[in-house]
Amino acid sequence: MKALIFKIRFNSLYSIRVPFTWQSALTYPFLPPSGIIGLLANALQRYENKGHPKEYLIEIEKEIIWAGSRLISPCIIKSYTTSAITKWDVKLGEKSTNALGRELGYTKSMEIMAIFKTEKYIQKIQSAISTTPLTCGDSESPVTVIEKCDTPLEVKEFTQPKDSEIEIMFPLPFLPDKFEIKKGTGRVYLVHEKCLKEDKNFPLIMYILPLKEQNGIVFPEKLILRLNEETKLYYIPRKQIIVFPHMHRGIK
Repeated sequence: MKALIFKIRFNSLYSIRVPFTWQSALTYPFLPPSGIIGLLANALQRYENKGHPKEYLIEIEKEIIWAGSRLISPCIIKSYTTSAITKWDVKLGEKSTNALGRELGYTKSMEIMAIFKTEKYIQKIQSAISTTPLTCGDSESPVTVIEKCDTPLEVKEFTQPKDSEIEIMFPLPFLPDKFEIKKGTGRVYLVHEKCLKEDKNFPLIMYILPLKEQNGIVFPEKLILRLNEETKLYYIPRKQIIVFPHMHRGIK
């Protein structure tokens, strides 16, 4: 397994919409796993331009076994009311617009990581994210890669014993029966780990994101976890990063 890690800078306010909040259009403060898979597949399709975007999405999703992001600078999220056109042709006196609530976020930078089964697409993706237009969440949220690793990083799978403590910086499945938070704070979000349905199954998974909030500003955080049972984890030695596997990849 190999990991691709890079940092992005947001060039504007962003909206990475929580999928079940259409009328209110809430935003994640981070890119969920499905958003990262879509970002990389979209970048590769634009770079090669040899097939339909969904074909690239299918191939990249097969290769990626873990994807996550974390804030590396403070984030502000504000709510706005927008006017949406619901009808273009109306009779005199009829209503043609609707007021919609929408959240927009802003942070200076974010770190993205994806773990691949093989190195089949990593080199091409590294070129793609450096040379093609990138957007996060929607087409209104352009980003720029500001730092990346020149070579893929080695990933080791290991088993951590019960009652040991580990430090976590990236989002992880919220499994209170499997671990206790000894230090740090976080927020719980429902996320998609994948972009494509599998056997009509497309669940939202409860994740905890290491965050703390002060005076309305969201800051990146680290969690110290005590494991309640022996647990399989991924480790990137060069960066000293530990992450939990996704639910559909091994946690039951």
